[in-house]
Amino acid sequence: MSIPIDDLESIRIERPAAGGGVSHLSDGRVVFVRHSLPGELVRVALSEETSKFARGDALQILEASPERVAPQCYYARPGGCGGCDFQHASLTAQLSWKATLVGEHLRRIAGITRDVGVSTLTQTPHTRTRLRCAVDDQGALALRRARSNELITISSCQVADERFADAFETPWHHAEEVELRAIGEGQPFALVRRITDRGTLFELTTLFGEPLEPSTHSRVAVDGHYFDVSPRSFWQSHRDAPETLLRAVLELADVAPGDHVVDLFSGVGLFSIPLARRVGHTGKVIAVEASPYAVRDARKNGDGLSQMRVREWSVTPRAINDSVSPGDVVVLDPPRSGLAKGVAEALIRRAPRRLVYVSCDAATFARDLAKLTAGGYSLGDLRVFDAFPMTEHVELVAVLDLGV
Repeated sequence: MSIPIDDLESIRIERPAAGGGVSHLSDGRVVFVRHSLPGELVRVALSEETSKFARGDALQILEASPERVAPQCYYARPGGCGGCDFQHASLTAQLSWKATLVGEHLRRIAGITRDVGVSTLTQTPHTRTRLRCAVDDQGALALRRARSNELITISSCQVADERFADAFETPWHHAEEVELRAIGEGQPFALVRRITDRGTLFELTTLFGEPLEPSTHSRVAVDGHYFDVSPRSFWQSHRDAPETLLRAVLELADVAPGDHVVDLFSGVGLFSIPLARRVGHTGKVIAVEASPYAVRDARKNGDGLSQMRVREWSVTPRAINDSVSPGDVVVLDPPRSGLAKGVAEALIRRAPRRLVYVSCDAATFARDLAKLTAGGYSLGDLRVFDAFPMTEHVELVAVLDLGV
């Protein structure tokens, strides 16, 4: 039975937290509240409860923050789509919130106090070039509620590429998941996952569901470099993130002709190919990547660069031992989960002179940073980018030098 809105508890939001704001209930429990902003007085509808904390939604705003704005998206409401966290917050509030959260992770997890600023990328709508959707019982595209498997059928997405509009009108019967892609040159397409008696199958189609050749790929230009990206290879979701991150990595790596570089989690070669061109034929770049699709793309993209080698390896302590030497520069761009067990320790033992760490998760970055600084590395420049507008997530690039 739903509780009348006037009977819901009223609380004052105390500070930002992952996915919203944080406060305390009248019984003393911490409560995390989506669709709220610091300083606001809200009525909260609880969705999860434990003996120590609760989660909920700001169902009614009694006193609004001056940073509150009207959401651009119909689905960005209490109980709605969980894709965007901050459609209700001004850009200033979003950047301040992200800076606060990154700073808290550094202080609390890594023991490092640092003033953090967050740089914007293009702030126009529809900058997301990849969108992974579920499919409802009627074959329509859907996203999930926050912290739930419940589907919200959608007919548009304010943060995604406008060309995806056709896909929302297409029936996707018998599909388990549809990933829409509009990366670089060429037509957008869909990577469709189906569950069959033969197991999981992937198909490439147009946004109207028409079959495409398996060899279909995207051609992307980034700061004068060209990359072929297969449908199952990773690529940044924000349209401007590849160029922004590449420029930051090249500046912080600061390599010269003859240098040796190891690019861990190298993907299709976004960093390793420009780095190989900078170190020249007297240098060396080893790219380490586990995905066979990305490895194939990287080898094609790096064709003609004799100083570059691509290894189809998972990033493990053994891979570090076999690829990294003292004096190397190491670039690493791990998944959201950060470095696997033993990898940070292996890097410390191999003693590369410089690490350039790219991360999409401030908490796991701070966890790995704590290990690396304990092992003799010092954090230098740290750059944080708003590569996931309307969400709690950021991309960051940090440089760590040995013995400084």
